[in-house]
Amino acid sequence: MKMLRSLFALFALSLVCCALSLLVQTSFAQTTPQPQLSTRDAATQQAAAASSSFDQVIDRAVEREHFFMAEMKHLHPLVETYLQNMKQDKEIDAPVPTSDVYFLGRLDMSDGTDDRTFYSPTTAGLGKRMISKLSNVYSMKFLPLGFAQMVVLDEDFQRKYYDFTFVRREFLGEVRCVVVDVAPKKDAGKGRFLGRMWIEDQEFNIVRFNGTYYPHPRASYYLHFDSWRQNLRPGGIWLPSLIYSEESDLKYRMGQTLDYKAQTRLWGYNLKDLRRNSEFTEITVDAPQSVQDQSQKTQDATPIEAQRAWERQAEINVIDRLQQIGLIAPEGEIDKVLQTVVNNVMVTNSLDIQPDIRCRVLMTTPLESFTIGHTIVVSRGMIDVLPDEASLAMILTHELAHIVLGHHLDTKLAFNDRMFFPDERTFQRMDFARDRGEEEAADKKAMELLNNSPYKDKLSNAGLFLKAVQAYAPLLKNLIRPHLGDGLLNGDATRMSALMTASPQFDPKKADQLAALPLGGRVKVDPWNDQLELIKTKPVAITTAAEKMPFEVTPFFPFLIRFGTAAAPEKAAPVPEKTAAAPSGQ
Repeated sequence: MKMLRSLFALFALSLVCCALSLLVQTSFAQTTPQPQLSTRDAATQQAAAASSSFDQVIDRAVEREHFFMAEMKHLHPLVETYLQNMKQDKEIDAPVPTSDVYFLGRLDMSDGTDDRTFYSPTTAGLGKRMISKLSNVYSMKFLPLGFAQMVVLDEDFQRKYYDFTFVRREFLGEVRCVVVDVAPKKDAGKGRFLGRMWIEDQEFNIVRFNGTYYPHPRASYYLHFDSWRQNLRPGGIWLPSLIYSEESDLKYRMGQTLDYKAQTRLWGYNLKDLRRNSEFTEITVDAPQSVQDQSQKTQDATPIEAQRAWERQAEINVIDRLQQIGLIAPEGEIDKVLQTVVNNVMVTNSLDIQPDIRCRVLMTTPLESFTIGHTIVVSRGMIDVLPDEASLAMILTHELAHIVLGHHLDTKLAFNDRMFFPDERTFQRMDFARDRGEEEAADKKAMELLNNSPYKDKLSNAGLFLKAVQAYAPLLKNLIRPHLGDGLLNGDATRMSALMTASPQFDPKKADQLAALPLGGRVKVDPWNDQLELIKTKPVAITTAAEKMPFEVTPFFPFLIRFGTAAAPEKAAPVPEKTAAAPSGQ
């Protein structure tokens, strides 16, 4: 028994010793100073971590760019480029346009970058990313694919070809971006991107890139450009929408210098939904008891009603076809604004026109308006450059006069098979221009309507706008030339030239005279669904004549947002009258 007690006491003593030993060890571990990293070592570790994080951003951006290229193979947006050659004007100390070039086509990247041309000055010798030399006259020729290719940073974007340098973080609108400088490595090959790119910080898509391609091939040149993408679809997909290009000191053969500004716009990504393919799947079969055996109308149409219905059928066929190929915008907010102006003129003139008059917007830049039956069509570019509501009323009332005078649409277009032609043949197959006699009659009738309208005392600026058109018409032939309908020139004179007599003298050197706005100052385009809206920002005060830029191309700076979010609402800008203020875009 004593021996058992002794063993138990020995075991207890052993436990106490172990506990004391563990306590001493723990205490030592807590009190012994741990080795500290030096400031230099800590900075090295932070730099290594930052470098690793930056490497991951670049890897993700490269991966997303490959995904973007795969997506673009299935999309075929319209691509429009409008370019103005420039020269320095000593009187206003700013460059002014001297001539212009216009292209419209559909982009197809299913097998490299290509386009199908709706309209261009030439259809031969299309090249890539370059300007071609015309050796016989020592001048430059612009090619549409040179601008279409600017939607792509690099067709073979690989990390092994480039050096990347972190610059900073920066917001583009509501989207926070990582800003990175990009330079091709030595022997990376020709045509690699050289410049800066903006990578959004959620899915790591490239949303903007600004620079050129390098090195240049022999006998051709790469252009500088600023290419923007917008988040048009869910899933973090960003698609090209706007490209600005500019050169002012590119010297080529015989010492000549290239000086130009160009805007490229892309839209019509989702045209398949505009073709109403889903309507068949939405057809439902009514229960037998709800089916009516006859329509509410109990008699055939009278000859006059039948003729009107036949004309309306031709009108619907044309409007549907132009909307399906992306040349006319879907019905929306701006149509209602145009309709309100037309109604103001109709009500004050006691006009009752059947069928009802509608208004639609042509998506393109050249300044034109025309009627398709009882539908008044005005181009986006025309709305952009008009300085005030009275000037808009002048344009719309001229087209209203055609309808009042009974200038009809050719009813052969009521046969739908006449709409069966390739998209790129649209400008050749459709023509809504009027002859000179009808134009002069519409001018006279429009003046009668305007003199009875709410705009009768506000037309001096409309006349000033026409004077600006007359001054720029010899220089900007592609902007002021219509492609589907009527332009602002009626022969050698401007449309409704009677308004010019009561307007002030056009003086581009006067900062407080706002005769016309730059392109892009009024209308915002959703490139995915072609919806249009008026730009709602405060006017910007003009301080010098150089800032007026009538009819001119300007850079793009869109306010980027993510799909599904909306920018903070802003108050609509008042329509400018004869003040030295201009809407967004100036």
